Amino acid sequence: MAVSRRVTRLCSRAACIALAATALFGCASDANRSAPPSTAPGAQQQVAVKVLIISMFKPEAQVWLEPLKLNREIKVPGLSADDPAVRCNADSVCQVTTGMGHTNAAASITALVFSGKFDLSKTYFLVAGIAGVDPNVSTIGSATWARYLVDFGIAHEIDAREMPSTWRSGYFGIGAKDPDSKPKFEYRTEVFRLDEKLLQKALKLSANAPLADNDKARAYRARYPQPTAKARPSVLQCDTAAGDTYWHGKYLGETATRWVSLVTDGQGKYCTTQQEDNATYEALKRGASAGLLDLRRVAVLRTASNFDRPHPGQTAYASLSAESGGFPISTANLLIAGRPLVDAIVSNWSAWRTGIPAD
Repeated sequence: MAVSRRVTRLCSRAACIALAATALFGCASDANRSAPPSTAPGAQQQVAVKVLIISMFKPEAQVWLEPLKLNREIKVPGLSADDPAVRCNADSVCQVTTGMGHTNAAASITALVFSGKFDLSKTYFLVAGIAGVDPNVSTIGSATWARYLVDFGIAHEIDAREMPSTWRSGYFGIGAKDPDSKPKFEYRTEVFRLDEKLLQKALKLSANAPLADNDKARAYRARYPQPTAKARPSVLQCDTAAGDTYWHGKYLGETATRWVSLVTDGQGKYCTTQQEDNATYEALKRGASAGLLDLRRVAVLRTASNFDRPHPGQTAYASLSAESGGFPISTANLLIAGRPLVDAIVSNWSAWRTGIPAD
């Protein structure tokens, strides 16, 4: 009781001091509200971004820099040490390079979103990177727009030499009883579905893009029996699986196909494999939860740099390091397939600012 009375007296004395200070100097909270940080002397002016292009490593980034004149550098604490600045142009298009893999992607995008340096409230986000491709769906050089982002790393795995004899794979979902059982999404990052309206707009704008190709890639495609693998590069919609393990081979590819179908209730169609997209999207999602951006404005473009499995007569190991000719055309096609969307947004900003315009 003595302690309680003493605390009460101290609190009363503190209240009197605070009241006197308020009478002398005015209410501090009201003063702060009347002078927002963005207008206070010496405060940093936010950069309003129309389009943010998200690359994962330098070859993906470099194709955008000169064509879009991304000459202004804005350093952001927390970005990759290899690429510590966001690059912007006079049209309010910016580009960031996150670094490869889940950890780098999540860390870099989180640092950018919460840096306070950018107004992202009306921004469109274009994740644009290269990936491996399933020859049963498409070919090297193709440009794919994703509807579903599927994490291919959150799972149990039993070595194939120790798994039950009736299983096709030792890979199965967390909490699931076997590879054919859909897991509970306890991590809440297992599957993301992108905005359908933006997806269809991106597909339409890029449908006739003159995708790059080369003789080396054409010769390499001819070794595959699938008509989809032999075809010229094209723009298509199919889905992407993300995981830090850079896997390769027929059986792992078949597992990826089943996994994407399983966790999307048969709606998703696996075609590309990469390392970052679920991590990037989750970081953006947290920014959206804080009221900083709109998740309906996220598009994911993956161009195919290599096949995810060997052709007949080739080992998986040899296929992994094969010189297919796909790398240079896949990086070039990021710009060729992605720029129509960027240009449409910038050139008609009055319409895109408020949302995705109708056709």
